[in-house]
Amino acid sequence: MAAAGAAALGVRWLQRATRGVVPLEARRENRAHLTRIPLRPAFHMTKDMLPGPYPRTPEERAAAAKKYNMRVEDYEPYPDDGMGRGDYPKLPNRSQQERDPWYEWDHPELRLNWGETMHWDLDMYIRNRVDTTPTPVSWDVMCKQLFGFVAFMVFMFWVGETFPSYQPVGPKQYPYNNLYLERGGDPTKEPEPVVHYEI
Repeated sequence: MAAAGAAALGVRWLQRATRGVVPLEARRENRAHLTRIPLRPAFHMTKDMLPGPYPRTPEERAAAAKKYNMRVEDYEPYPDDGMGRGDYPKLPNRSQQERDPWYEWDHPELRLNWGETMHWDLDMYIRNRVDTTPTPVSWDVMCKQLFGFVAFMVFMFWVGETFPSYQPVGPKQYPYNNLYLERGGDPTKEPEPVVHYEI
C-alpha cells in the first residue's frame, strides 16, 4: 500500500508541475494570450484510469469490476502485496498471439478493442515477446522425440566406430596398356595386357 501511495503522490506532483507549462514556440514569439494556457499533463492517464485501492468489501469489488468492464464473478484483483496494483484485475497470462488474428480488432497490432482491460504485464505478452500459444505436440512428447533421436544417432556413431566398413576399391586404371612406355617399358616388346574385370 505504501508503494501505491508513493506512486500516486508522484503522479499528482507531475500533474501539478506540468499544469502551466507553455510551449517553447509560444515563449519565443512572446504571445501574451498563450502565456497561461492550461495544458494537458505529461502523464496521459486520468485519475479514473489509474488503479484504485484494493477492494475489501463486496461492494468495492462490484464497483471495481464495473470500472474495468468485467462481471463480478470474473473479477479477481491482484493480491495486496504492496506492489501498488490496487484494484487492477488479475487477467490470465495469455499472450496476444493466442487471440483471433481474423477478428476486426480496434487496435490490430496489439489485438485489443477500445475500452478493453489490458493485462498488467502487457508489454511482456505482446506478439513479438512471450508466446503462450499451446503447442500442437506436448512437451513430454517433444522431449521423448528429441532424446530418442539423439540416442539413436549416438548408437549409430558407436556402431560406425566399432565396426568400420570401407568401400571396395580396385586398382587405378591407366590408358595405353597401363602407361607401359611412359613407365620405362621396352618399346620392342608387347606389354602383357592388364585386365580390370572378369566376365
